[in-house]
Amino acid sequence: MPIDIWLIFLLSFMILGSIVALEINDILSSIVTISVVGLAVSTAFLLLQAPDLAIVQFLFEIFALIILVRAFIRKDYHSLEPARLDRLTAALTALTLIAVFAFSIHVFKGLPEFGRPILSTAQYYIDNAGQQIRSANIVSSVVLDYRAYDTLGEVTVLATAILGVFTILRVRKAKKEGGEE
Repeated sequence: MPIDIWLIFLLSFMILGSIVALEINDILSSIVTISVVGLAVSTAFLLLQAPDLAIVQFLFEIFALIILVRAFIRKDYHSLEPARLDRLTAALTALTLIAVFAFSIHVFKGLPEFGRPILSTAQYYIDNAGQQIRSANIVSSVVLDYRAYDTLGEVTVLATAILGVFTILRVRKAKKEGGEE
């Protein structure tokens, strides 16, 4: 099955998941639904041959899920009162989503054939990485030399997310030991 069909399926799944997350009355269920949508984004990155983005997106979704579940775990936050939605707002939202979906299909058809590089930079890396970097592993040479600042930025984002999760868990543990809850 061509990649285009999988990407269209994932886009449909993400749009449907977003709508479901908006309509659910339970906040925790909505958080989990949005996390599933984020995991679909990670899968789309894998299909588009961007494993570094897929890993960052996957880890971000896991950390965001942990943080949001910890924040909304109390019972008094769980349910929402249903919002009143008029027909004009619903119609405009549906038309906007249909337009985004139609435009996305057009963009997916413009992608190159699977396995062919989108940019000429990729071919430059393949041709010159072994000679310039003198590394037997082209992937390592690209990540550690050509894209070192990008990799440093990704590692910084992941480290900050991990520190944030540990801080939230530590504050909660300190409150329990202090007898505040």
